[in-house]
Amino acid sequence: MSWGYKILLVYIVFISGIVFMVVKSSMQNIDLVTTDYYEQELQYQTTIDATLRANELSAKLQCSIVNDSLRIEFPAEMENDKVKADVWLYCIANKTKDIRKTVEVSGGIMLVPLPVGNKGSHDLKINWEAAGKTYYYEQKIFLQ
Repeated sequence: MSWGYKILLVYIVFISGIVFMVVKSSMQNIDLVTTDYYEQELQYQTTIDATLRANELSAKLQCSIVNDSLRIEFPAEMENDKVKADVWLYCIANKTKDIRKTVEVSGGIMLVPLPVGNKGSHDLKINWEAAGKTYYYEQKIFLQ
């Protein structure tokens, strides 16, 4: 085989590799965290303020997995208040495994049931309102 055919073979392999990579990358699923990310970014200062208020509480929010449920225990000063919370379990790898619930509780403890097949790494994001003030808490958890 002459050197001309070898150069042609190198070009064909190179172009085939590029075409393969373009086809493979166009078939990847790319999920955004949220579709209105720009509007949420403009209002992010409210999240920062809510996080600071949550850090000033007497105790941190306690989150644990108990019998296929997410148990959220609010600080002691909120036991007598009515708490309205938006709980978002954001699955980093797959948008279909996200869980988002809005719940009102009294007594300081909230249980959120978890689906059986929802395993893997998640970001737990909790926005809650008690006594007219908003709070925000975020934690990484791993469901087994």
